[in-house]
Amino acid sequence: MGISLSNISKSYKKVKAVQDISFDVNPGELFGLIGPDGAGKTTIFRILTTLLIPDEGTATVAGFDVVKDYKVIRKAVGYMPGRFSLYQDLTVEENLTFFATIFGTTIEENYDLIEDIYVQIKPFKDRRAGKLSGGMKQKLALSCALIHKPKVLFLDEPTTGVDPVSRKEFWEMLKRLQKKGITILVSTPYMDEAALCDRIALIQSGEILEIDTPKAIVSQFPKTIYNVGADNMYKLIQSLQQYEHVYSVFPFGEFVHYTDKRDSFEMADLQSYLEKEGLTAIHIESTKANIEDAFMELAR
Repeated sequence: MGISLSNISKSYKKVKAVQDISFDVNPGELFGLIGPDGAGKTTIFRILTTLLIPDEGTATVAGFDVVKDYKVIRKAVGYMPGRFSLYQDLTVEENLTFFATIFGTTIEENYDLIEDIYVQIKPFKDRRAGKLSGGMKQKLALSCALIHKPKVLFLDEPTTGVDPVSRKEFWEMLKRLQKKGITILVSTPYMDEAALCDRIALIQSGEILEIDTPKAIVSQFPKTIYNVGADNMYKLIQSLQQYEHVYSVFPFGEFVHYTDKRDSFEMADLQSYLEKEGLTAIHIESTKANIEDAFMELAR
């Protein structure tokens, strides 16, 4: 039970949120929609979960049209929005029971699907949802989205604002859910999470930049990247941006990712230039491209 979008467009007043979006998600696939805030990810999710009607184009979820068959789709999908939207004055168990009841099921009936997740929050089952930590809220929201055993699961930026340990645990849970045959579409602004998906769509300003496996997208990067470091990061970036042979400059952790216009590049030339700029403790080494580098290149 997959997902298909064909030439989907949606505007808010005069602002184009998404423009001619087309992609397919295969049944049982873990597909990532990767892009910064404002790229159009949430608009796509709301269209696919029948909360918005597109201005143009068609979309299907599990074989059903998002406009004509919205009632069927709402029963067949699980949706975890980016903002915590459960009832904060209800306890963990009350929230889960409530959502199970809405879909005409019980916690016990589909407990095998959420067991790995719920066992971590069960000790807090009598605690109000609003009093949970960010990681626990995330696990409760995922449990509520799964309690009716959906065919397709939509997760809109599920790890935003969550600590690194909880983020890692969350992706491990998604891998286990995928093995149970659930099709998963997840959006995230975190480029490092892209590598955890089977395939990804890079999106910027409402348009798809590229769709492929993370490995294939990275392999298409056209330049050699260099990690460049120095004693003054701000001055280093300015100096590199002003270098006559510069192709691109992007801060990346403790280094700057630098690419050169020339086919034959000598580190000594750049070293000499930076020394003349008054920089010290200069470090230059080649490195491998990653998803973030690929995204920045495609968005140029």
